[in-house]
Amino acid sequence: MNIAYLPALAALAGSAVGGLTSLASAWLTQHNQARVKQLSGEKARRQKLYKQFIAEASKLYADALVHDQAEVSALVSVYALVSRMQIVSSFAVIEKAEAVVRLILDTYFTPNKTFSEFHELVNSHALNPLRAFSEECRFELQALNL
Repeated sequence: MNIAYLPALAALAGSAVGGLTSLASAWLTQHNQARVKQLSGEKARRQKLYKQFIAEASKLYADALVHDQAEVSALVSVYALVSRMQIVSSFAVIEKAEAVVRLILDTYFTPNKTFSEFHELVNSHALNPLRAFSEECRFELQALNL
């Protein structure tokens, strides 16, 4: 081999290494951006689902405090939200959601509360059936940021 070719081969090798480095860097950047976008979308979907569950469960719990009969369509709606959570959420979130639904159902079988009894419940801070569920959702959503 002629020594005159050595600088040309070195230049070609340097160009190839530089090109591959640039390609790898671009691929890693795009891959990371796609992952962040996917996690952001997943987090938004879960937030929306949890928000719907909290709104529906709150209405049902308030209804259960003052009525003996449940509106079946509203109960089905809450069960549907729990079923949707079973697809995307952690076991801990699902467990807390199911506990809220059981509490709502159990509340329908208790004596109706008067307005003064309701006021006492609010003042004693005993009226927060969604606290454990909300905290578990917050932990799960924070874990998605990693």
